[in-house]
Amino acid sequence: MTLLKSWVSSANSADHPFPLNNLPYGVFSTADTDPRCGVAIGEMILDMQAAEHSGLIDLGDVALFDVPFWNDLMEEGPAVWGALRERLTALLAEGSAEQSKVEPLLVPMGQAALHMPFMVSEYTDFYAGRNHAFNVGTMFRGPENALPPNWLHIPIGYNGRASSVVVSGTDIRRPWGQLKSPDHDLPAFLPCRRFDLELEMGAIVGVASDGPITVKEADDAIFGYVLLNDWSARDIQAWEYQPLGPFQAKATATSISPWIVTKLALEPFRTDTPEREFELLDHLKDCGPMLYDIDLSVSLAPEGKDATTIARTNFDQMYYSSAQQLAHHTTSGCPMNVGDLLGSGTISGPAKSERGSLLELSWGGKEPLTLDTGDERSFLLDGDTLTLSGHAQGDGYRIGFGACSGKILAALADPYAR
Repeated sequence: MTLLKSWVSSANSADHPFPLNNLPYGVFSTADTDPRCGVAIGEMILDMQAAEHSGLIDLGDVALFDVPFWNDLMEEGPAVWGALRERLTALLAEGSAEQSKVEPLLVPMGQAALHMPFMVSEYTDFYAGRNHAFNVGTMFRGPENALPPNWLHIPIGYNGRASSVVVSGTDIRRPWGQLKSPDHDLPAFLPCRRFDLELEMGAIVGVASDGPITVKEADDAIFGYVLLNDWSARDIQAWEYQPLGPFQAKATATSISPWIVTKLALEPFRTDTPEREFELLDHLKDCGPMLYDIDLSVSLAPEGKDATTIARTNFDQMYYSSAQQLAHHTTSGCPMNVGDLLGSGTISGPAKSERGSLLELSWGGKEPLTLDTGDERSFLLDGDTLTLSGHAQGDGYRIGFGACSGKILAALADPYAR
């Protein structure tokens, strides 16, 4: 597929993240409007509430865009998702007969504030990137025992906190927690000293289920994808995670990008999962290309200084796809809800420059990373701003997600002060 031309001229640049091929969904507000659903097209946002009220968007008897989230559209199912995409494409395509009606409903992106694009029902984070799992396992157990026996057979995950999922641009406060240093007999309650990022993708469930579903059904149920930073307090995690896994170390915040890139926009970029040592059981087997070719990067900017790109990798490095993760999540009969968010797990490639966390990049703090500014980092310092970026590259166009950023604020002097 090549670039689809729009009458919105800014959407026709080969390197713009929001061409007509993309049409990602977000929530925005301006000085004159409350938060509402919007569709990004070039440097503009189409006001979906206004488009629905004017009759330009009519998807049935019920208004879907009188609310500042996309969950109501998700609940309508894949047929309506497809119908909306076709209608938006027709309205915004070069030569559209309705251009004059749509133009007044466009808002310059520079005048808009972006908000959470959907209501997160539940949040589950996986550990499904082989390079990351092998690196972390090697640090703590050696290469011969890096992957636990179950890792090559099921996508491992844990249930996280939907309440702490935040949109890009939200500041992240360094957490306090219980830490136990190797040279101390007892733990202490202190601010986190080894705060980290995790470069991930987030899959958004758009179709509810109430029992086991197949990988194909799971793939059909995914509405779209966002960039996701699973902020991690490594020292808190080291003390608390045995025997039940991460808890408070992962509860501070999870940042997502402000635009939902729909699965329909990503169809041209499907790619296969990697070869496996063991054949998966039937209920987890691939049913076609399940991953996506999406270039990803992480940059780190110290307070008041320029950013350095510290890692570049690709979503195609995952060992398990989001569809396989979702299918596995349902095997126990666990119901899945519209608006559930699934974190992919840290995405790392085989090279050091492709590692999606500082834990890996600095090899547990033993090999500090030198930034372009001359600063060194083993883990994040107060004032650092982390930004995840990602896009799928097409023929003369790209499908972008918008930035996923967060700045680290100092820990509270006293977390219990009232």
